[in-house]
Amino acid sequence: MNNSLHHMIMADHMLFQKDLLGRIRNTGLTSGQPKVLEYLLSHDGSVQKELATACYIEPATLTSVLNGMEKKGLIQRKTENQNRRSLHVYLTPKGRTQAQEVNKAFASLEEKALQNFTRQEQKQLMDLLQKIHYNMKETS
Repeated sequence: MNNSLHHMIMADHMLFQKDLLGRIRNTGLTSGQPKVLEYLLSHDGSVQKELATACYIEPATLTSVLNGMEKKGLIQRKTENQNRRSLHVYLTPKGRTQAQEVNKAFASLEEKALQNFTRQEQKQLMDLLQKIHYNMKETS
C-alpha cells in the first residue's frame, strides 16, 4: 500500500465520500450538493462567487450543481439591490431540511473517522490539516 501523503488524503477522501453518499442515498443528492447545502445552512443568501470559493468548486461547475438543486426545490437564486450580475443563493424549506440531514451525516462520519483518537490527537490532526491547507493555498 502506498503511504504517501497524496495517496492517503485521496484514499481517505474517497472513503469519506462513498460513506457519505451511502448515508444520504435516499435524498437524491449528487456528489457536489452536500457541501453546498452545508455551507448555505450557515451562510444563507451567499453570492454564487463566494459559494464557489468556499466549497472549492469552479464557478461553471457550481452553476450546474445549483441548476440541479434548483430543479429539486432545494434552493432559489435571487438578485438583490437591482444588481443582476450577482445572484444570491437561498435555501428553501426543503433545502434547509436536506441541509440538516447532511449535517447529521457529516457529524456521524467525523465521529466514525475519529473514534479511536483522543481529544488531543483530534486537535493535533486538525492543526496539521490546517497547516497543509495553508501551505497548499499559499502556493496555488
